[in-house]
Amino acid sequence: MSEFKSGFVSIVGRPNVGKSTLLNQIIGQKIAIISSKPQTTRNNILGVWNRDNMQIVFVDTPGIHKPFTKLGETMMKSADNAMRDADVVLFLVEPDMTPGKTEEKIMEDLKQTGLPVILVINKIDCVKKETLLPVIAAYQQAYEFAAVHMISARRNDGVDMLLKEIEGYMQEGPMYFPEDAVTDQPERQVVAELVREKLLHLLDKEVPHGIAIEVFSMKEKETLCDIEVNIYCERQSHKGIVIGKGGSVLKEAGTMARADIEKMLDKKVLLKLWVKVKDDWRNKEGMLRNFGYTGE
Repeated sequence: MSEFKSGFVSIVGRPNVGKSTLLNQIIGQKIAIISSKPQTTRNNILGVWNRDNMQIVFVDTPGIHKPFTKLGETMMKSADNAMRDADVVLFLVEPDMTPGKTEEKIMEDLKQTGLPVILVINKIDCVKKETLLPVIAAYQQAYEFAAVHMISARRNDGVDMLLKEIEGYMQEGPMYFPEDAVTDQPERQVVAELVREKLLHLLDKEVPHGIAIEVFSMKEKETLCDIEVNIYCERQSHKGIVIGKGGSVLKEAGTMARADIEKMLDKKVLLKLWVKVKDDWRNKEGMLRNFGYTGE
């Protein structure tokens, strides 16, 4: 028998470059929520890719940004830890931008790790091919990458070639997770994230960034799962916005989230949503820990 290989791969980059989309595409199912709004991912999310003789653990990290709250600081700590604990790093960038200050800071941090870094230019379906050459040249001039790959995570274009590249960096090692595992997230956490994803889609401006989700009751029966969720916002004025006129926003979020949760659990779901206020929770360490934002 051939030796079993394994390893960890961190996916890093500024917000909205498609890190979560890439993770979901690689794993083959939705384990990380997706939104057009920045800072959607708040914790490191593990996705497990299994083959007969190999297991690769991918880590989706929060988008690198300058933090303005304790939550933001915690998110950057999570990304930094993932960057340093990996065997290989995927650095995702936009196809129409040369390195800016954020990218330069990320590359500076990557140099300190001494790890192999693969430059992944995502969203190539959104630009003309000839515009990619100066982008690639600018990044290669700024950093000595182990390899460069151009992909469209959304369309699954180039992802297989990227996986082949990553496989070459895996070393003999243990199976870190059971062979049928796809993520380390408990079901309650996935449910909370699915509810938050729908609110990110439905709400505008600052409101969705001040929302935290708590699944305080989840009772599973053979064919039904009864779930109760608290949605916390930072200000009393935001509560009415989250609920919506006549409960419209809450109802729509619940309908969309329930569909995804039923698909995940493969059973009917009774989902109840409640909206509460926790003033300035993003700057209170105790509340951050309660909501699962630890920086690990």
